[in-house]
Amino acid sequence: MSTDTPASAPAESAAERYLAVQQSDEFAGLRRTLRGFVFPMTVAFFLWYALYVILSAYARGFMGAKLFGHVNVALVFGLLQFVSTFVIAWLYARFADRRIDPVADRIRAEIGEVTHDDGPRG
Repeated sequence: MSTDTPASAPAESAAERYLAVQQSDEFAGLRRTLRGFVFPMTVAFFLWYALYVILSAYARGFMGAKLFGHVNVALVFGLLQFVSTFVIAWLYARFADRRIDPVADRIRAEIGEVTHDDGPRG
């Protein structure tokens, strides 16, 4: 029995593969696509949150207006902050499934990483 390993051509290092992927047009397109969703959505959320804070600080009469029972406009706006957060997370999941993940999986396969479709990606 021999413990010698068969001679093979030197493989491209992982660092070189990652650098080549980073410089590829496909990766640049993936980053552009991601930024095209994330940046506008982030701005929209911060503007929505800023509206809530500004109205709470400067439009107390409006925010304190009772809608029914002990529920006022400020409480509804506060609860809508949670709703908007969940909606944005859901929209991102749909967007990533359709536009980000297929390209990322293709790039991952090209550099030789194993993909696992049975769990979350990290």
